[in-house]
Amino acid sequence: MLKRLVLSLFLSLFTLAIVEAAEIPLNDVVAALETPFKGQTKSSEQIHDFSADFFQESHISSIGRTQHGQGAVYFKFITSLKEDSSLARFRWEYHQPSVQEIISDGKTMWVYIPENRQVIESDISKISAQQGENPVTFLSGLGNLSQDFSISWGSPRIVAEGGYQLHLIPRKESQLIQQIEVVISEAAVNMWLKKGKTGDVFPIMSTLVTDPNGNRTAIEFRDVQVNQKLAGQLFTFKRPDGVELVDPGEQLGF
Repeated sequence: MLKRLVLSLFLSLFTLAIVEAAEIPLNDVVAALETPFKGQTKSSEQIHDFSADFFQESHISSIGRTQHGQGAVYFKFITSLKEDSSLARFRWEYHQPSVQEIISDGKTMWVYIPENRQVIESDISKISAQQGENPVTFLSGLGNLSQDFSISWGSPRIVAEGGYQLHLIPRKESQLIQQIEVVISEAAVNMWLKKGKTGDVFPIMSTLVTDPNGNRTAIEFRDVQVNQKLAGQLFTFKRPDGVELVDPGEQLGF
């Protein structure tokens, strides 16, 4: 009898939690995601930078192959009251399956593969012009995602890890992104709902990008730290002696 009572109480509380979460308006979850990266947000409530460990799983549909990678990521956001959202400097350091780096100082992007002694150097403005549809620069446009994407609830709406899943479809036809699933931190949403503020918790737990060919790239962020005043030199690249500069048209994979 006691076991049944405990089980009944647990199920009731679990059901209540789901109902309460389901009643949270979509707009509030989107606001918890976008607000820390908007230029109009108070500086004390912005996320100026973050660092994290990341774990990546990429599935190539045409050959049925799945590849795993991991490393560290660093972002520094450049905010302006004249802009709807912040621009960004970033550094992705892959430790597995091979060592490579993707770095941007906000003007130029470098894709460096030490093993091949090659680096691609690109004008970031040309990439940023497509940032709403480019998975490399996706995190640079977090303040205005709702302008670049049609956002709805994902399925399931609430994930086992305790976050809210959003489904993003590009508003313009994209050759790179068919859809994105983004899991938003429950802690970030609760802070927005209860205190009307942001900036203490990085809102994104994971992303899953699917391209028009059915290829999928999932990234999970762990051990995220925000507003650490990351040094500017993290986001610059000095080409080592003997490293070949490759034309972006040759498209080294990353």
